[in-house]
Amino acid sequence: MARLGVNVDHVATLRQARGGNDPDPLAAAVLVELAGADGIVVHLREDRRHIQDRDLRLLRELIRTKLDMEMAADETMAKIALTIKPDLVTLVPEKRQELTTEGGLDVPAHKDRLQQVIGMLHDAGIPVSLFIEPDLGHIRAAHKISADFVELHTGRYANAKRSKEADTEFEAITQAAKLAYKLGMGVNAGHGLNYQNVKRLTHIPEIVEYNIGHSIIARAVLVGLDQAVREMKALLN
Repeated sequence: MARLGVNVDHVATLRQARGGNDPDPLAAAVLVELAGADGIVVHLREDRRHIQDRDLRLLRELIRTKLDMEMAADETMAKIALTIKPDLVTLVPEKRQELTTEGGLDVPAHKDRLQQVIGMLHDAGIPVSLFIEPDLGHIRAAHKISADFVELHTGRYANAKRSKEADTEFEAITQAAKLAYKLGMGVNAGHGLNYQNVKRLTHIPEIVEYNIGHSIIARAVLVGLDQAVREMKALLN
């Protein structure tokens, strides 16, 4: 049975648009858990455009399932993670001007820095996931630097305009998941997944967790958070 991690960043985005207190991502996290989600995902960005330090601190105390903290691979962020002690840290690439995370980490190009941050987190007993493209070379590189998990970037699959293109991307995700599993890493997947395209990925048994944010929060605006989470959970199982 696949697990669902719900990213509540967009609840914070809506709050920051007005600069007030509503809607509170903490309230959203509680409702998401009650609806059956298996974890909460938040990305503490360098520019603090949505999730704030206060959110992260209080979420750590509040949530009962699992806290997955997404962050850039740098020492300043690692020190925050060491204070918060999330259940999982997912290292993601980060560019200030992007709207959302674009593409996976280039593991071979940044392996020394990644290894250093992974070492810091491992010393504190925090497991680490790397957000990477479904590329076999990157999977091997992630294994070499002791990643515990990989989160396969499903953006190209999700954005495929033609079925042939979707088939090619689905095959790449399948092979990447198989290799990661064979090398002993846990396999998560996320980015651009919605109520239409996620079902097909559930045929890849190696993927144990799906991290989904935008489509669930967007649906919640129309049908409520509880129903939006339950519908996604039903599709995964």
